[in-house]
Amino acid sequence: MNDARLRIAVLGAGAWGTALADLATRVGHAVSLWSHEPEVARSINQRRASDFLPGVELAAGLTAYDRLSPVLEDADLVISAVPCQFKRRVLERALAHLPVRAPLVSASKGMEPSTQARMGEVAAEVLAPGWQGAFGVVSGPSFAAEVVRGTPTAVVVASLSPELPDLVRTALQNGRFRIYASRDVVGVELAGALKNVIALAAGISVGLGHGHNAMAALVSRGLAEIARLGVALGASRSTFAGLAGIGDLLLTCTGPLSRNRAVGVRLGRGEPLGAILSETKSVAEGVRTVEAVMELTHRTGVEMPIAEQVYRIAHEGRDPRAALAELMERSPRPEDW
Repeated sequence: MNDARLRIAVLGAGAWGTALADLATRVGHAVSLWSHEPEVARSINQRRASDFLPGVELAAGLTAYDRLSPVLEDADLVISAVPCQFKRRVLERALAHLPVRAPLVSASKGMEPSTQARMGEVAAEVLAPGWQGAFGVVSGPSFAAEVVRGTPTAVVVASLSPELPDLVRTALQNGRFRIYASRDVVGVELAGALKNVIALAAGISVGLGHGHNAMAALVSRGLAEIARLGVALGASRSTFAGLAGIGDLLLTCTGPLSRNRAVGVRLGRGEPLGAILSETKSVAEGVRTVEAVMELTHRTGVEMPIAEQVYRIAHEGRDPRAALAELMERSPRPEDW
């Protein structure tokens, strides 16, 4: 247990937010978890269980609420794992209760669909000028179900504040959860968001019955697309070779616990997106992120052929086989393009 006992607020009681709250509680901190759904908070408090993490007994000291004020009061650190499309609305509600100097760490991997904004940009718009805390983002290959079971995991925390990664280490790091530091907030946020789009493509490939050759090509060329757009938006290319880039990309493209991959598998088998999402409780961020990506490609002029075909399959109902044929028959390019 860490010597410094922190008061930690976690916003968002989905799988990832709950896993982080459980982890911080077991490290030895006083943790409050906000849930949009009152029944989820009751289940955590009364049964030590969540439908988002089936079969897991949560830490006894973790307390959940369906109100923001008791969660945020006197918080030393705020971790937001709210889905990206709801982040702005929740931060607007949280502002009245957020301690003015409390650091905020975003754990959401995606972009705001309507504005194509990163979560750091959303936070800056909503919280400025009154809030004076440091901002950071945590990302990397980290399935919630494995973190909550103590599977060895490594992530990266990016912040322009040199002190914030150390604070997050105090909050979360133990013998099974290791944290690295970065200053590339833009790159870490973009890598975490964009890999979900490629994970949809990976699932589509599986749904079509393709093998390891196809997956290896998809991950490699998908990473090239992600890095191209990231660099155009101000990220460091080296970030995409790290935990938030290739690390998380490999996990979400190949791991059976990946929500985005699972949605992609069903798209590859010909199921319509609406029917898939109506049966899915957890959010697959890539479905909305790919819409933002298409806007960004038009704005920057960066070509992202895999992401374009994912968008057309998911949102325009294109036949996945026709999408594959178009990708394979594109005019030749050098690999480093």
